[in-house]
Amino acid sequence: MEKKAIGNASSDDDVLEQLGYTQELKRNFGLLGMVGFSFSIVSSWTAVSGVLIIGVESGGPPVMIWGWLAVCLVTLTVAYSMAEMCSAYPVAGGQYSWVAILAPSRYARGLSYVCGWFMLIGIICMGAVNNFVAANFILGTAQLNYGFTIERYHTVLVAYLITIVAVVSNIYLPHILNKLSKAILCWSLLSFFVCLITILTTNKNKQSASYVFTDFQNFTGWGASYATALALLQSAFGMCCYDAPSHMTEEIKDARKQAPRAIIMSVYIGFFTGFIWLIALCFCIGDLETTGATPTGVPVIEIIYHSTKSIAGASTLTSMISIITLVAANSLMAEGSRAVYAFARDQGLPFSNTLSKVSSRSVPVHALLLVAVVQAAFNSIYFGTSTGFNTIIAIATQGFYLSYLMPLLSRILAHFSGKKTRLEGSYSLGRWGIVLNIIGFLFLGFICVIANLPSVTPVTSENMNYTSAATAFVMLIAAIFWITTGRKTFTGPDDGNLLDVGRHVG
Repeated sequence: MEKKAIGNASSDDDVLEQLGYTQELKRNFGLLGMVGFSFSIVSSWTAVSGVLIIGVESGGPPVMIWGWLAVCLVTLTVAYSMAEMCSAYPVAGGQYSWVAILAPSRYARGLSYVCGWFMLIGIICMGAVNNFVAANFILGTAQLNYGFTIERYHTVLVAYLITIVAVVSNIYLPHILNKLSKAILCWSLLSFFVCLITILTTNKNKQSASYVFTDFQNFTGWGASYATALALLQSAFGMCCYDAPSHMTEEIKDARKQAPRAIIMSVYIGFFTGFIWLIALCFCIGDLETTGATPTGVPVIEIIYHSTKSIAGASTLTSMISIITLVAANSLMAEGSRAVYAFARDQGLPFSNTLSKVSSRSVPVHALLLVAVVQAAFNSIYFGTSTGFNTIIAIATQGFYLSYLMPLLSRILAHFSGKKTRLEGSYSLGRWGIVLNIIGFLFLGFICVIANLPSVTPVTSENMNYTSAATAFVMLIAAIFWITTGRKTFTGPDDGNLLDVGRHVG
């Protein structure tokens, strides 16, 4: 069959066909539903709440606030770059597919394969981290009411339960995902305003403006510059996962327009809610050491309780946040399964033929089950050591950021080599695209470096950051599978003008 240029394709299904794929999933999502889906995962104000201890120890309030502002501004360059690529190539593979299309032809398949592995590790690890955060909020609320000691195995077992609920919901209730996404967007914004107004009005012992915006606090043992760099990881974690719409493009109506919009809108909403929430938390934070050592295990619960002076009030507000994290678990399960499905469809994984199957409900059930099992395995690490699970948090962030970095690098190389100087999507950045690509690439590279740094000194085997070792392990696994099977079977969209029709059918 003779192919048209992608830019002339008349429908989402035409674009997908020209990329060499057959439409198998149902297009249920509109713009509002996808913004809700994406923001339920990004959900920056709750995400920074879950990892607040990083900023508390590494610079304190001013670094958390100004670091958030800086990270979000630079994140927009990445988000706009990814939105442009998503508009041009709206396929569930997202980042790794863009690498396959844009990278130098000689290296495209190999780089795409590695990118796919980092993408999957990032998404699945982030799901495990979110389940861990959700479990912490649930147990922290219970501890506030009943005063028991939270053990590590409590957290793991609750995380398991969250994983089970998420996978069952995705398998048997896929038709509610769009409506649930719209509902959680409204719930998240409502919860944001309720929590914000409540702690600001009830807290009678607020910190001074100088404490919030200028007083540097450092409990890491490292110098000020080093601690400041470490604190940026809190913001990097909080402003992450905005690629989610790219993995759902085969379930979005008018995906070339609406998926990029959802990426950008979720970042802006996350930017402003996270910024305002951080400022409020810092004014209400109380004593840093007391907040960091709270028996609830969640500093934000301590801040809310310190503000309201009411167990019932604090429990209500943290329960509102808990609901958001539970829906995020459901959304991350859906995103992870679509990413696994897409990678398996391109023969990028062992047992790809099984993992790429779609059920009668238009759901990749085997991919969902794999994501659930791997999430649970990552959560199991916390049985033995908190340090090991802290590494999972860093891997989640670095996995995402490396998977973002590689398509931006490919886009830059494609531009300067003349392979692709302009993308054919309806969401085009024009001449500013390459500038944003370069800024975003440099930012992602910087975050990937500091994600590997030890967080406290003196460095011991207990507090060492093992992210670099874990990253090397992922690369080793990817290399083994590439050498044994991937280089023979992996197919992804080649260099832009697409594979023969039917290559991916069946």
